[in-house]
Order: sequence, then C-alpha cells, then structure tokens
Amino acid sequence: MLKFSIFIQIPMSDSLTIYSLLTLFGCLVAGILFAWLLYNGTRHLSRKLRYLLAVLRTLAVTAIGFLLFFPLIRSVSYTPEKPIIIIGQDNSLSVGNIVPAGFNKAKYEQDIKLLADKLSEQYEVKLYSFADSIKNGFDFSNKGRLSNAAGFISKLNDEYLNRNVGAVIIASDGIFNRGGSPLYELDKLKAPIYTIALGDTVPKKDLQVAGVNHNSLVYLNNEFTADVQVQAFEAKGEETVLSVLENGKKIHEERVPINSAAFVKNVTVKLKAAKLGLQKYTVQLSPLSREASEKNNTQHFFVEVIDARQKILIAAAGPHPDIAALKQAIAQNKNFEVKVVLAEELNGVNIADYGLVILYQLPSVMYDATAFMNKLRLGNAAVWYVVGAQSNLAAFNQVQQQVNLSGGNTVQESYSHVNSGFTAFELDPVMVKHVEGFDPLTAPANKPLVNGQATVALQQRIGKINTDYPQLFFMTDNGKKTGFLIGEGLWRWKLSEVAEGQQDAMAFNSLVSKTVQYLSVKDDKRKFKVFTSKNTFDENENIILNAVLYNDSYVPVNKPDVELVLKNDHGVAYKFLFSRTEVAYQLDASSLPPGNYTYTASTVLGDKKHTAQGIFYVNAMVAEYQQTVANHQLLSTMSVQTGGKMYMPADLLKLLNNIKTNEQIRTLSYEDRKYEELINFKWLFALIIGLLGLEWFFRKRNGEI
Repeated sequence: MLKFSIFIQIPMSDSLTIYSLLTLFGCLVAGILFAWLLYNGTRHLSRKLRYLLAVLRTLAVTAIGFLLFFPLIRSVSYTPEKPIIIIGQDNSLSVGNIVPAGFNKAKYEQDIKLLADKLSEQYEVKLYSFADSIKNGFDFSNKGRLSNAAGFISKLNDEYLNRNVGAVIIASDGIFNRGGSPLYELDKLKAPIYTIALGDTVPKKDLQVAGVNHNSLVYLNNEFTADVQVQAFEAKGEETVLSVLENGKKIHEERVPINSAAFVKNVTVKLKAAKLGLQKYTVQLSPLSREASEKNNTQHFFVEVIDARQKILIAAAGPHPDIAALKQAIAQNKNFEVKVVLAEELNGVNIADYGLVILYQLPSVMYDATAFMNKLRLGNAAVWYVVGAQSNLAAFNQVQQQVNLSGGNTVQESYSHVNSGFTAFELDPVMVKHVEGFDPLTAPANKPLVNGQATVALQQRIGKINTDYPQLFFMTDNGKKTGFLIGEGLWRWKLSEVAEGQQDAMAFNSLVSKTVQYLSVKDDKRKFKVFTSKNTFDENENIILNAVLYNDSYVPVNKPDVELVLKNDHGVAYKFLFSRTEVAYQLDASSLPPGNYTYTASTVLGDKKHTAQGIFYVNAMVAEYQQTVANHQLLSTMSVQTGGKMYMPADLLKLLNNIKTNEQIRTLSYEDRKYEELINFKWLFALIIGLLGLEWFFRKRNGEI
C-alpha cells in the first residue's frame, strides 16, 4: 500500500523523448558551430578567454534555439490524498429512549470517540450527527425528532463526490422515518458502509395510534370519517379505550379489545363538522400497564371547516321549463341552496340572504319588477341575467349599463361556440364537444353591445357561421360579478344531451354549476391580509407568515411597518416586526413549541389602521415513538450491499482492524498534467541576457568589438 506522510508536489517534464533529445543536441551543435566560427580567428586572445567566450556564446545560442523549438513544455504533478473515513451518529430520540438490557451508554460514547481518534492517525476522519438535521461532530443528546439516513447519505454524495472516501461508519438503530430508504442512495457513494447496531430488537409491550386518515377540508354540518389505525405489541388479552376529542371536548369513545400479540385494527370514526374554522381533533388510546411508551398513544389532526353553501335565487315573471332545468342543475351541488320566486312574491325577498340572483328574463314584458330591481341594485349579490324572447329589452338596458340590446321582439336561433381563450373556469374537451352540439337557443337578433371588458365563455353560431356575438359572458359592475346569457331554451340543451345517451346531462349540469360557482364566489377585497403558508406546522418547522398591504388603488405597498402579536394557548404573547420583501412583507417566527397559536397583525397606512387575525397549530412530533423495535436487518443489508459489515456496540473497536486490513482503502495519487509556455519562464530570459552580457563584457575588456 502506497503511503505518504506529508503532502508533496513534484514538477517534472515528460517531454524528453528521442525527438526532443535530438533537437536539444542539434541546438547545442548549432551553438558550438556558431562559437567556433566566431572565435576561431581570434588567436590574439588568450586560450582560456577564447574558451570562456565560446562557452558563453554556445550556451546562449543553445538557449535561444531551445526557445524556438520548444515553445511549450508539459509538466506533471502528483498529489496524494489519504482515505476519508466518515462516521455518522444517529442523534434521534429513539436511539436514546429504547436501549437493550446491559447497554452502557457512557462506554459506547468513549469507544466511538476512541475509534475516531485511532482512525485519524492514519486517515482523514469526518464526524457527523444526523437526525432531522445534519451537524458536524458527535452529538449524543438524542433530541432529534426525526431520523433521516437517506438525507445524510445524499449529503455525503454531494459533498464527497469524486473524493477518496474509504469507508462510512453509521451508528443507528435502523429506525428511519423520513427521506425514504437509504438503500437507494448507497450505490452513488462507492464506499463500504460499516454499521453499528444500536437500539433493541426485542419487542416490548406497546400501544400506539399508527395513523389517522381524514379529509383536511370539510363543509359545515357535513359528516366525515376519520380512519384510525390502532397497533399493539405483546399485549394480547388486554383492552384499550379509543377516545376522540374535538378542541379538548370528548365526542367519541369506544373499547378496542387486543386479541393478538401483533395487533392491528382500523377503527372508523364518524364525525360531524359543527363549527366553522380550523378544528383540532385528538385521538387517544388509554395506556396499558407497563407500556414501553405512552407518547405514541395520542395523535392530533386538523380539519378546516368551511361554509361554502350559497343561497341562489331564481327570479322570474312566471314558470318556464328553463327555470326547472336551472334549478335541477344547481341543486345537484350540495353546497348550493336554490329557491325560485315569481312575480309579486319578489317584493318580499330579502336580497341580503342570497349570494347570487338569477334574473330569468327580468325585466319582462309581463312583469317589470321595478321594486325588486331597485332592491337588487342596492344589494351586494352577484347577478346573472338570462335574456330571451319575453325580456323587456328597453327596461333591461335601463337597469344595467354594461350590455345594450336592441331589435325589439325580433329573435333568431343561435347555437353555441366555445371561446378557446376562456380561462375563468375549466371547460374540458368532452364538455366542449357536448356544448357545441347543443340545440340552439332563441336570442334577440342583433349583436349585443358590450360596454367594458367582458370574459366570454360562449359565442353565438348562426347556422354554420361562428360569430363574435357573445352568448355567455361575465363582467364586473362596481365590484359585483355579473353574468349574461343571451338566449332562452336551456331545457333543449338538457334534452339534447339526454338524447345523446347522457342520462344525467353531465355537460349541461357542469356548465350551469361552474357558472353559478364562479359568480357566487366573493373576491377578497381586504386591503390588509396576513396569512401562513399552511394551518398546521410540525414543531421542528419554521413558522413563515406573509403579509400584503394595498392602498386605495389596490396597488401593493410596503412602506409602513407591520407588527404582529403572537399568543400561545397559555396566553403568553410574543411580539414581532415583519421584514419587507419587494412589494410585501414576510416574517420568520422560527420554530415554536407544540400548541395552539393566535396572531394579530396591525399597520397604519395614512390615517387608517388595518388589522388582520389568524390561527395556526404546532404539532408535537411523535414519529420517533411510533416504532420501538430496532431494525438491524436494514443496517445489515446496508453493510452487505456495499461490502461492509455490521457490528454490535460492544465490538465497535474491531472496526479499526477491519478498515486497516481492507486493501481497497488506500491513499490515491492524483496526476495533474499541464502545458506551460517557455516564454513565461523569466529566468530563461535572464540567463540568455546574462550569458550575452558576460560575453560582451569580456570582449569589450579585451578590445573585441
């Protein structure tokens, strides 16, 4: 095995081939010939002086010839690199909490430090501790909330790429709960993995909530299920009680008998979303006697409860098949509550109760609904105008200023053509095909004149000619969304789809539902908004909050300071100041202890104060308590796959001899070849000038020109 005790760098030339030697000899012969011709006729000079001058001229000419024939010279340097031995210590909670009988932690720490010291005498040793993060040096505190061996090996692959890695030593219990299996990253490392098997492989009595599957978003007053996976080990014949708490209040309880040594059962719990906002649910299992760990008996999950139900009003002068078709399509979405009100009954309607009002051919030639239209103008509800043969176009042009229709009672049949540039909501290719195959609507004959910017979903097709006449389009009126459908006969759309074999008229129902949803959703016009990237964080995550402030023109500004007061569930308050980004604000509140947190942010723009509030939760991480049996099989596989070996803690010093006798772990010498121009060697020019200068001096001193 080649060894280097010190760093060396040896420059040398490998250009001395037969050709180069002959060329160098030729330069020397030329120098001698030149000197002989110059000094052969100088018999008046002393013999010693002539020989000296001839030698000086020979060397000078030889050096000049060398420059001419060898403008480049190739040099080679050799740099040795000692093998790198990497030692990684698992610093996660499971390593410190689950230990086998007779394990001496103090002796283990002493032995692995001694191993590192002995290895450093001959190799370059790198020490790391890994858990949910990777740090340099040993750390035996075992406070890591996660264990990510794949991330550790991936880091080594990045940092030691093309380096002389001799071996990697990983001391762990094999319980890795983040980053996936480390086996997939080992091949890139190209070094043997030696593992030190920590932890205990003997199963212990333990009970745990292995997981909870649930919806993260539910609607108010809807029922939803949470599937709880219960696991128990070495507890056959015992019983536990599963409880579910909503914001600390018990809402469900049932007994779970344990009937096997390795027990697994999925328990489905039905819950009801009775309160708006982010709700915290806790699943608990009553502990068993002499249980290995009770920290994995509890798990929290969070559900966002929203009230997406919208009340939709269909207002009309009288019954029509289109109204029934619209009502049936809207009612299919359980988040819409639709009501039909006709003629004089409209005067008793409270507009504030509805998020969207569909004016079916109102104002009508049969009933102008003046009083109702005046109330609607003063309200905040979005409006969808459906214009047909019974519409009073003159009154329609007066109650709104966005669309003007003329032509009296002249109507025509217009088919539908989907605008390819429409993006307000999705119209998939299947729906487009059905919509463009619908029967025609009956619409006013002239082109609608649109005053302002419109988002057009459907255009009219007259016969076989696609026109730019809008058929279904959307606009905004003083911050309120408005929609327009030019044409009646929606019932024929539905029947034409049923005639094609679509029993539930999917395309028609979907088009109506998406239109209603688009119009009924309210735009957020708040001038000051503060929000987190998500509602729940793990306790090792940094809490990032973002804020945006708008002026009266709804242009984002970030000149004023934004302050935030954060309170935990014990009422302890923390004050923060947001940092400015390019046009907004951001705050990194770092990681926080588990619990419920509320925040209030405030700022002043001009003479007006703005505030925003919110809530988030920080989850306690229990992943390290979920598995209490060490996975030595995985550690052994890692070693065997890479040509290493697994050792128990008591034998870890035997690693030293194994590594020293491994012939694959040796010093490598890296060869570096490069070409250099002789013109860069200044000493060569100094030599030539020196030789010629000495020759000139002695010639001049002895009377030679």
